[in-house]
Amino acid sequence: MEAGAGNCSDAELLAILLGSGGRGYSALDSANALLDQFGTLGGLMNRSLEEVAQVRGIKAVRAIRLAATFEICQRLLKEADRDS
Repeated sequence: MEAGAGNCSDAELLAILLGSGGRGYSALDSANALLDQFGTLGGLMNRSLEEVAQVRGIKAVRAIRLAATFEICQRLLKEADRDS
């Protein structure tokens, strides 16, 4: 909290969105697995829910949570473009 979200790695930010891990792995482990498989946040954003849900610890609900987060980001960018 002291350092702020801007100082978090991509994996740490994803882990925060995921919230928790499962038996034998953490949310950070799942976040790293996502980035290992899809490369970048942009690469992850462009994947289907089914592909994302295949990663250990993700499943449908977390895949949907990530997709909703990416959609919010896209809407914020469009809003910023309209305002400028």
